[in-house]
Amino acid sequence: MFVSPSRLVGLGLTASALALSLVACGSDEPAAGGSGGEAKKIALLLPESKTTRYEALDRPLFTEALKAACANCELIYSNADQDAAKQQQQAEAALTQGANVLVLDPVDGKAAAAVVAAAKGQSVPVIAYDRFIENADYYVSFENEAVGKLQAQTLVDTLKAAGKTSGNLAMINGSPTDPNAADFKKGAHSVLDSSGFKIAAEFDTPDWSPDKAQAWMEGQLSAIKNGLVGVYAANDGTAGGAIAALKGGGVTPLPPVTGQDSELAAIQRIVAGDQAMTIYKAVKPQAEAAAKGAVALANGDKPESTTDKNGVPSTILDPVAVTKANIKDTVVKDNIYKVSDICTASFAAACAAAGLS
Repeated sequence: MFVSPSRLVGLGLTASALALSLVACGSDEPAAGGSGGEAKKIALLLPESKTTRYEALDRPLFTEALKAACANCELIYSNADQDAAKQQQQAEAALTQGANVLVLDPVDGKAAAAVVAAAKGQSVPVIAYDRFIENADYYVSFENEAVGKLQAQTLVDTLKAAGKTSGNLAMINGSPTDPNAADFKKGAHSVLDSSGFKIAAEFDTPDWSPDKAQAWMEGQLSAIKNGLVGVYAANDGTAGGAIAALKGGGVTPLPPVTGQDSELAAIQRIVAGDQAMTIYKAVKPQAEAAAKGAVALANGDKPESTTDKNGVPSTILDPVAVTKANIKDTVVKDNIYKVSDICTASFAAACAAAGLS
Protein backbone atom coordinates (compact mmCIF):
# COMPACT_ATOMS: atom_id res chain seq x y z
CA MET A 1 0.00 0.00 0.00
CA PHE A 2 3.22 3.96 2.46
CA VAL A 3 7.79 9.40 2.08
CA SER A 4 8.05 8.97 5.86
CA PRO A 5 7.61 12.41 7.48
CA SER A 6 5.58 12.33 10.66
CA ARG A 7 2.19 13.93 10.18
CA LEU A 8 -0.36 14.54 12.91
CA VAL A 9 -3.11 15.18 10.42
CA GLY A 10 -6.48 16.90 10.57
CA LEU A 11 -7.85 14.79 13.36
CA GLY A 12 -6.80 17.80 15.44
CA LEU A 13 -3.36 18.43 16.86
CA THR A 14 -4.77 18.70 20.36
CA ALA A 15 -6.55 15.35 20.26
CA SER A 16 -3.61 13.59 18.65
CA ALA A 17 -1.09 15.10 21.01
CA LEU A 18 -3.24 14.06 23.96
CA ALA A 19 -3.53 10.54 22.58
CA LEU A 20 0.20 10.29 22.04
CA SER A 21 0.91 11.58 25.52
CA LEU A 22 -0.98 8.70 27.06
CA VAL A 23 1.66 6.16 26.11
CA ALA A 24 5.38 6.11 25.54
CA CYS A 25 6.94 3.74 23.01
CA GLY A 26 7.76 0.44 24.59
CA SER A 27 6.15 1.34 27.91
CA ASP A 28 2.90 0.58 29.65
CA GLU A 29 1.99 3.89 31.23
CA PRO A 30 -1.60 3.92 32.50
CA ALA A 31 -4.24 5.84 30.61
CA ALA A 32 -5.39 9.01 32.27
CA GLY A 33 -8.38 8.58 34.52
CA GLY A 34 -9.58 5.24 35.70
CA SER A 35 -12.21 3.40 37.58
CA GLY A 36 -12.35 0.52 39.94
CA GLY A 37 -11.18 -2.96 39.07
CA GLU A 38 -7.89 -4.44 37.99
CA ALA A 39 -6.25 -2.57 35.13
CA LYS A 40 -5.84 -4.63 31.97
CA LYS A 41 -2.76 -4.35 29.80
CA ILE A 42 -3.23 -4.15 26.02
CA ALA A 43 -0.24 -4.38 23.68
CA LEU A 44 -0.37 -2.66 20.29
CA LEU A 45 2.36 -3.95 17.98
CA LEU A 46 2.61 -2.09 14.67
CA PRO A 47 4.82 -3.20 11.78
CA GLU A 48 6.71 -0.18 10.45
CA SER A 49 6.88 3.57 10.02
CA LYS A 50 7.73 4.05 6.33
CA THR A 51 3.99 3.94 5.70
CA THR A 52 3.00 7.13 7.49
CA ARG A 53 -0.47 5.99 8.59
CA TYR A 54 0.82 3.83 11.45
CA GLU A 55 2.37 6.56 13.56
CA ALA A 56 0.19 9.43 12.31
CA LEU A 57 -3.17 7.64 12.51
CA ASP A 58 -3.31 4.08 13.85
CA ARG A 59 -1.29 4.67 16.99
CA PRO A 60 -3.05 7.83 18.25
CA LEU A 61 -6.50 6.65 17.18
CA PHE A 62 -6.10 3.28 18.88
CA THR A 63 -4.78 5.00 22.01
CA GLU A 64 -7.77 7.34 22.07
CA ALA A 65 -10.24 4.50 21.42
CA LEU A 66 -8.72 2.35 24.15
CA LYS A 67 -9.01 5.17 26.66
CA ALA A 68 -12.68 5.62 25.70
CA ALA A 69 -13.42 1.90 26.01
CA CYS A 70 -11.41 1.31 29.19
CA ALA A 71 -10.25 4.32 31.18
CA ASN A 72 -7.95 2.34 33.46
CA CYS A 73 -6.43 0.04 30.82
CA GLU A 74 -2.70 0.29 30.24
CA LEU A 75 -1.15 0.36 26.77
CA ILE A 76 2.13 -1.28 25.80
CA TYR A 77 3.24 0.08 22.43
CA SER A 78 5.95 -1.01 19.98
CA ASN A 79 6.81 -0.49 16.31
CA ALA A 80 8.90 -3.19 14.63
CA ASP A 81 10.48 -1.01 11.90
CA GLN A 82 9.75 -3.71 9.31
CA ASP A 83 11.77 -6.35 11.20
CA ALA A 84 9.90 -9.59 11.90
CA ALA A 85 12.47 -10.81 14.43
CA LYS A 86 12.28 -7.49 16.28
CA GLN A 87 8.50 -7.74 16.34
CA GLN A 88 8.67 -11.20 17.87
CA GLN A 89 10.98 -9.84 20.57
CA GLN A 90 8.55 -6.97 21.20
CA ALA A 91 5.67 -9.44 21.54
CA GLU A 92 7.67 -11.53 23.98
CA ALA A 93 8.49 -8.40 25.97
CA ALA A 94 4.82 -7.44 26.08
CA LEU A 95 3.90 -10.89 27.37
CA THR A 96 6.62 -10.61 30.02
CA GLN A 97 5.13 -7.25 31.06
CA GLY A 98 1.82 -9.00 31.62
CA ALA A 99 -0.13 -8.07 28.50
CA ASN A 100 -3.67 -9.45 28.63
CA VAL A 101 -4.21 -9.05 24.86
CA LEU A 102 -1.89 -8.55 21.88
CA VAL A 103 -3.15 -6.36 19.03
CA LEU A 104 -0.73 -7.35 16.28
CA ASP A 105 -0.23 -5.91 12.81
CA PRO A 106 2.40 -8.35 11.59
CA VAL A 107 5.51 -7.56 9.59
CA ASP A 108 5.37 -11.12 8.27
CA GLY A 109 2.04 -12.94 8.47
CA LYS A 110 3.62 -16.39 8.51
CA ALA A 111 6.25 -15.49 11.09
CA ALA A 112 3.45 -14.10 13.27
CA ALA A 113 2.25 -17.66 13.82
CA ALA A 114 5.05 -18.03 16.39
CA VAL A 115 3.77 -14.95 18.24
CA VAL A 116 0.24 -16.36 18.31
CA ALA A 117 1.52 -19.70 19.60
CA ALA A 118 3.56 -18.03 22.35
CA ALA A 119 0.61 -15.87 23.39
CA LYS A 120 -1.83 -18.75 23.44
CA GLY A 121 0.66 -20.72 25.51
CA GLN A 122 0.08 -18.06 28.16
CA SER A 123 -3.69 -17.88 27.50
CA VAL A 124 -3.33 -14.42 25.96
CA PRO A 125 -5.64 -13.74 23.00
CA VAL A 126 -4.34 -12.11 19.82
CA ILE A 127 -6.14 -9.63 17.57
CA ALA A 128 -4.92 -9.57 13.97
CA TYR A 129 -4.98 -5.86 13.14
CA ASP A 130 -5.12 -4.84 9.47
CA ARG A 131 -3.27 -7.99 8.31
CA PHE A 132 -4.66 -11.49 8.75
CA ILE A 133 -2.96 -14.04 11.03
CA GLU A 134 -3.99 -17.69 11.14
CA ASN A 135 -5.42 -18.82 14.49
CA ALA A 136 -5.86 -15.29 15.81
CA ASP A 137 -8.82 -14.71 18.12
CA TYR A 138 -10.20 -11.71 16.23
CA TYR A 139 -9.42 -9.90 12.97
CA VAL A 140 -10.11 -6.25 12.10
CA SER A 141 -9.37 -5.00 8.60
CA PHE A 142 -10.77 -3.98 5.25
CA GLU A 143 -12.01 -6.08 2.35
CA ASN A 144 -8.57 -6.50 0.84
CA GLU A 145 -9.42 -8.08 -2.51
CA ALA A 146 -11.96 -5.28 -2.92
CA VAL A 147 -9.12 -2.79 -2.40
CA GLY A 148 -7.19 -4.27 -5.33
CA LYS A 149 -10.30 -4.40 -7.51
CA LEU A 150 -11.15 -0.79 -6.70
CA GLN A 151 -7.63 0.39 -7.48
CA ALA A 152 -7.53 -1.48 -10.78
CA GLN A 153 -11.05 -0.52 -11.86
CA THR A 154 -10.38 3.15 -11.13
CA LEU A 155 -7.20 2.92 -13.21
CA VAL A 156 -9.04 1.29 -16.12
CA ASP A 157 -11.91 3.79 -15.91
CA THR A 158 -9.43 6.69 -15.87
CA LEU A 159 -7.67 5.36 -18.96
CA LYS A 160 -10.88 4.76 -20.85
CA ALA A 161 -12.18 8.21 -19.94
CA ALA A 162 -9.01 9.54 -21.61
CA GLY A 163 -9.79 7.53 -24.75
CA LYS A 164 -7.28 4.74 -24.17
CA THR A 165 -8.32 1.11 -24.60
CA SER A 166 -4.92 -0.58 -24.93
CA GLY A 167 -1.29 -0.10 -23.94
CA ASN A 168 1.26 -1.19 -21.36
CA LEU A 169 0.83 -1.19 -17.61
CA ALA A 170 3.49 -1.48 -14.92
CA MET A 171 2.29 -3.31 -11.81
CA ILE A 172 3.99 -2.57 -8.49
CA ASN A 173 2.62 -4.84 -5.77
CA GLY A 174 3.19 -4.80 -2.03
CA SER A 175 5.52 -6.82 0.15
CA PRO A 176 5.64 -10.57 -0.50
CA THR A 177 5.60 -11.17 3.28
CA ASP A 178 2.34 -9.24 3.78
CA PRO A 179 -0.75 -11.45 3.35
CA ASN A 180 -2.82 -8.37 2.54
CA ALA A 181 -0.54 -7.60 -0.40
CA ALA A 182 -1.43 -10.96 -1.94
CA ASP A 183 -5.11 -10.07 -1.66
CA PHE A 184 -4.59 -6.63 -3.22
CA LYS A 185 -2.67 -8.26 -6.06
CA LYS A 186 -5.33 -10.91 -6.61
CA GLY A 187 -8.09 -8.32 -6.68
CA ALA A 188 -6.17 -6.09 -9.10
CA HIS A 189 -5.38 -8.96 -11.46
CA SER A 190 -9.05 -9.95 -11.55
CA VAL A 191 -9.74 -6.60 -13.22
CA LEU A 192 -6.56 -5.88 -15.17
CA ASP A 193 -6.13 -9.30 -16.77
CA SER A 194 -9.32 -8.87 -18.79
CA SER A 195 -9.14 -5.10 -19.25
CA GLY A 196 -7.56 -5.00 -22.71
CA PHE A 197 -4.39 -3.47 -21.26
CA LYS A 198 -1.13 -5.43 -21.08
CA ILE A 199 0.80 -5.88 -17.84
CA ALA A 200 4.24 -5.36 -19.36
CA ALA A 201 6.19 -5.59 -16.10
CA GLU A 202 5.35 -6.59 -12.53
CA PHE A 203 7.19 -6.36 -9.21
CA ASP A 204 6.56 -7.43 -5.62
CA THR A 205 8.11 -4.67 -3.49
CA PRO A 206 10.19 -5.93 -0.53
CA ASP A 207 9.10 -4.29 2.73
CA TRP A 208 6.73 -1.96 0.84
CA SER A 209 9.83 0.19 0.30
CA PRO A 210 9.25 3.32 -1.81
CA ASP A 211 12.97 3.37 -2.65
CA LYS A 212 12.85 -0.18 -4.00
CA ALA A 213 9.73 0.61 -6.00
CA GLN A 214 11.46 3.65 -7.47
CA ALA A 215 14.61 1.70 -8.33
CA TRP A 216 12.59 -1.04 -10.03
CA MET A 217 10.55 1.47 -12.03
CA GLU A 218 13.74 3.24 -13.13
CA GLY A 219 15.10 -0.09 -14.35
CA GLN A 220 11.98 -0.81 -16.39
CA LEU A 221 11.64 2.50 -18.20
CA SER A 222 13.97 1.75 -21.11
CA ALA A 223 11.92 -1.35 -21.95
CA ILE A 224 8.36 -0.12 -21.35
CA LYS A 225 8.51 3.68 -21.53
CA ASN A 226 7.10 3.74 -25.05
CA GLY A 227 3.50 2.61 -24.84
CA LEU A 228 3.26 2.91 -21.05
CA VAL A 229 -0.25 4.15 -20.26
CA GLY A 230 -0.69 3.42 -16.54
CA VAL A 231 0.91 2.23 -13.32
CA TYR A 232 -0.79 0.09 -10.72
CA ALA A 233 0.95 0.87 -7.41
CA ALA A 234 -0.37 -0.99 -4.38
CA ASN A 235 0.05 1.87 -1.91
CA ASP A 236 0.96 5.52 -1.72
CA GLY A 237 4.58 4.89 -0.80
CA THR A 238 5.22 2.74 -3.86
CA ALA A 239 3.20 5.22 -5.92
CA GLY A 240 5.50 8.01 -4.77
CA GLY A 241 8.53 5.95 -5.77
CA ALA A 242 7.05 5.17 -9.19
CA ILE A 243 6.16 8.81 -9.84
CA ALA A 244 9.68 9.93 -8.88
CA ALA A 245 11.10 7.40 -11.36
CA LEU A 246 8.71 8.50 -14.11
CA LYS A 247 9.58 12.17 -13.60
CA GLY A 248 13.29 11.37 -13.44
CA GLY A 249 12.99 9.39 -16.67
CA GLY A 250 11.34 12.26 -18.49
CA VAL A 251 7.96 10.59 -18.93
CA THR A 252 5.46 13.30 -19.92
CA PRO A 253 2.63 13.49 -19.47
CA LEU A 254 2.62 11.26 -16.42
CA PRO A 255 0.41 8.18 -16.81
CA PRO A 256 -2.25 7.63 -14.14
CA VAL A 257 -0.84 5.96 -11.02
CA THR A 258 -2.88 4.27 -8.28
CA GLY A 259 -2.23 4.20 -4.53
CA GLN A 260 -3.62 3.29 -1.13
CA ASP A 261 -3.75 4.72 2.43
CA SER A 262 -4.66 8.33 1.59
CA GLU A 263 -1.35 9.71 2.83
CA LEU A 264 -1.18 13.49 2.83
CA ALA A 265 1.56 13.48 0.19
CA ALA A 266 -0.63 11.29 -2.01
CA ILE A 267 -3.65 13.57 -1.63
CA GLN A 268 -1.44 16.49 -2.64
CA ARG A 269 -0.14 14.53 -5.65
CA ILE A 270 -3.76 13.83 -6.65
CA VAL A 271 -4.59 17.54 -6.40
CA ALA A 272 -1.53 18.34 -8.51
CA GLY A 273 -2.40 15.70 -11.11
CA ASP A 274 0.63 13.47 -10.48
CA GLN A 275 -1.36 10.58 -8.96
CA ALA A 276 -4.76 9.43 -10.18
CA MET A 277 -6.25 7.95 -7.01
CA THR A 278 -5.71 6.45 -3.61
CA ILE A 279 -7.72 4.16 -1.36
CA TYR A 280 -9.23 5.66 1.76
CA LYS A 281 -9.42 3.15 4.57
CA ALA A 282 -11.12 4.83 7.48
CA VAL A 283 -8.62 4.06 10.24
CA LYS A 284 -10.77 5.49 13.05
CA PRO A 285 -13.51 2.78 12.95
CA GLN A 286 -10.80 0.15 12.46
CA ALA A 287 -8.91 1.34 15.54
CA GLU A 288 -12.13 1.62 17.54
CA ALA A 289 -13.20 -1.93 16.63
CA ALA A 290 -9.77 -3.27 17.60
CA ALA A 291 -9.73 -1.39 20.90
CA LYS A 292 -13.24 -2.52 21.85
CA GLY A 293 -12.38 -6.07 20.82
CA ALA A 294 -9.22 -5.99 22.93
CA VAL A 295 -11.14 -4.84 26.01
CA ALA A 296 -13.76 -7.53 25.47
CA LEU A 297 -11.14 -10.26 25.15
CA ALA A 298 -9.22 -8.95 28.17
CA ASN A 299 -12.43 -9.32 30.18
CA GLY A 300 -13.07 -12.83 28.91
CA ASP A 301 -15.85 -11.78 26.53
CA LYS A 302 -16.27 -12.22 22.79
CA PRO A 303 -15.72 -9.15 20.59
CA GLU A 304 -18.45 -7.99 18.28
CA SER A 305 -17.87 -9.26 14.73
CA THR A 306 -19.58 -8.92 11.37
CA THR A 307 -18.24 -12.06 9.67
CA ASP A 308 -15.36 -14.51 9.88
CA LYS A 309 -12.24 -15.20 7.84
CA ASN A 310 -10.85 -18.72 7.87
CA GLY A 311 -12.74 -19.37 11.09
CA VAL A 312 -11.53 -16.20 12.82
CA PRO A 313 -14.31 -13.82 14.01
CA SER A 314 -13.81 -10.64 12.01
CA THR A 315 -14.90 -7.06 11.50
CA ILE A 316 -14.37 -6.15 7.85
CA LEU A 317 -14.75 -2.56 6.68
CA ASP A 318 -15.27 -1.17 3.16
CA PRO A 319 -12.59 0.78 1.26
CA VAL A 320 -13.33 3.94 -0.76
CA ALA A 321 -11.58 5.23 -3.88
CA VAL A 322 -10.41 8.84 -3.58
CA THR A 323 -9.86 10.93 -6.70
CA LYS A 324 -9.59 14.67 -7.21
CA ALA A 325 -13.38 14.79 -7.51
CA ASN A 326 -14.19 13.50 -4.00
CA ILE A 327 -11.38 14.65 -1.72
CA LYS A 328 -13.79 17.01 0.04
CA ASP A 329 -16.35 14.25 0.56
CA THR A 330 -13.89 11.72 2.02
CA VAL A 331 -10.70 12.66 3.85
CA VAL A 332 -11.72 16.28 4.43
CA LYS A 333 -15.28 15.46 5.49
CA ASP A 334 -14.01 12.86 7.96
CA ASN A 335 -11.47 15.33 9.41
CA ILE A 336 -8.50 13.24 8.39
CA TYR A 337 -7.02 16.36 6.80
CA LYS A 338 -8.03 19.98 6.83
CA VAL A 339 -8.03 21.86 3.54
CA SER A 340 -5.17 23.91 5.00
CA ASP A 341 -3.13 20.71 5.48
CA ILE A 342 -3.53 19.84 1.81
CA CYS A 343 -3.43 23.29 0.27
CA THR A 344 -0.01 24.53 1.31
CA ALA A 345 1.65 27.24 -0.77
CA SER A 346 3.04 24.77 -3.30
CA PHE A 347 -0.43 23.41 -4.01
CA ALA A 348 -2.47 26.62 -3.79
CA ALA A 349 -3.10 26.96 -7.52
CA ALA A 350 -3.93 23.26 -7.95
CA CYS A 351 -6.27 23.40 -4.96
CA ALA A 352 -8.07 26.41 -6.40
CA ALA A 353 -8.53 24.55 -9.68
CA ALA A 354 -9.86 21.53 -7.79
CA GLY A 355 -12.29 23.62 -5.75
CA LEU A 356 -10.47 23.02 -2.47
CA SER A 357 -9.30 26.50 -1.62
